[in-house]
Amino acid sequence: MQIRPTNGFSGVNSVSLNNSRPVNTEAIQTTQTDQVELSFEAQMLARANEGIRADRVAYVKSQIASGVYETPEKIAATIERMLDEYA
Repeated sequence: MQIRPTNGFSGVNSVSLNNSRPVNTEAIQTTQTDQVELSFEAQMLARANEGIRADRVAYVKSQIASGVYETPEKIAATIERMLDEYA
């Protein structure tokens, strides 16, 4: 079996990377914009978290971790507030 070159091309030619042309960045513009739609559940969660004070939550978490947060007085006060709020 004999293999002959086609269209006058034969062998492998070297590639030079130094002959690159500059790219016109002004001509490259995108007109697409990203959009985000939140589900009803996500919107409800966002509204529920609006009143949360992150600094206070971090402080209470650190007290719980160190074992000084839960006292009978604080537990009673918390229960009283919950009953007042949800009753």
